[in-house]
Amino acid sequence: MHGPRLSTLAWRNIWRNRRRTVITLFSISFGVLLAVMFTGIGDSSYGSMIDHAASLGGGHVVVQHPDYAETPSLKKSVQGATALRERALADPEVERAVVRVSGATMLSTSANSTGAMILGIDPAIEDDTTLRIIDALAEGELFKSADDKGIILGATMAENLGVGMGKKVVITVTDKRGEIASGLARVSGIVRTGSPTIDGGICLMPINRLRALLGYAPDEATQLAVFVDDHRDAAAVAARLAGEADGAAVLTWDQAQPDLAGFITMKTTSTVILEGIITVLIAAGIFNTLFVSVMERLREFGIMAAIGFSSGQLFALVIWESFWIALCGLFAGVLLTAYPYHYLSTVGLDYSKMIAEGVEVAGVGVDPILYVRIYGPHALIIAAAIFLATMTAGLYPAWRAGRVAPVETIRIV
Repeated sequence: MHGPRLSTLAWRNIWRNRRRTVITLFSISFGVLLAVMFTGIGDSSYGSMIDHAASLGGGHVVVQHPDYAETPSLKKSVQGATALRERALADPEVERAVVRVSGATMLSTSANSTGAMILGIDPAIEDDTTLRIIDALAEGELFKSADDKGIILGATMAENLGVGMGKKVVITVTDKRGEIASGLARVSGIVRTGSPTIDGGICLMPINRLRALLGYAPDEATQLAVFVDDHRDAAAVAARLAGEADGAAVLTWDQAQPDLAGFITMKTTSTVILEGIITVLIAAGIFNTLFVSVMERLREFGIMAAIGFSSGQLFALVIWESFWIALCGLFAGVLLTAYPYHYLSTVGLDYSKMIAEGVEVAGVGVDPILYVRIYGPHALIIAAAIFLATMTAGLYPAWRAGRVAPVETIRIV
């Protein structure tokens, strides 16, 4: 007896004890549900955090001076930033690329002074998808041009300086030659993001005005921020850009923000361990089901061996049973997971009442709406892991079935 006839016999065998089979399938489907939910929460949450961090300034790929990451300084700039931006935009996986000037500054008014991170931007190529702060403008508007005379402050910073719209602020920086340079700007906007780090420590300025203050050339910048549609493509894009960066460092988001990368790695590792435990428990349950089934049918296997079934055919029969259980379990898992996944991927779960306002991880705000979105490769890995665990669990029972001695087992009542 070969091929389809063994598979048909195996299919009938698994439904001879319907209750046991249904319980086994439920355990597999529940494991699929847990694995998909845990992985989907991680994929969605960490993907959103990465995109959020990228849109706060650095991008998914950052091109900057090789020593800028260790000791940030406005003296460490990149020449030919505009040409490098054009080369980046030619990459098919690059969505956006923007040139920026960023560094430390001192802001002063007649009432107070405070240190801040200043970010010079070109309003012609920036929007809230490349710089999320823009979407949080509570007062005023974005600069009209790269030569505008305004400055945008965080709400907390404006309060600390005692300034409002239209008031003057003195900007003091160390220029590219290492000398102190100062300039004036009027407050043209105030942002309120809810993040203490941003509202109290970042200000925006037109890039050409900041270049002039620093003594930069028209094509000089401290950073090129590159954005991709999927953050998983960042490494490939960075590798291609590295050959055209003219000595500048090309960093992926995880290299540019190691604190955030470390947090995500820690969380994903714990999720993988938890899913591994779930898989082992599922495999143990399936092993128990198949082993008990084989032991209950030893006399049957003995008779089958006596009438001509080979050890290999008996082994294959139980393996086919494992295959059908795995396949049906995965199908049941898809059915059980479909609605919860659809709901959580579209509506989400609002847990804002469970976390404090302005909670951050490595300077990145935590989204109070929990969504579930799993990457395709991760879903395939879950399916493959559960399928292989089920098939592996059936190996020993199959071996035991193939080792029956007809003379001994036929006597079993």
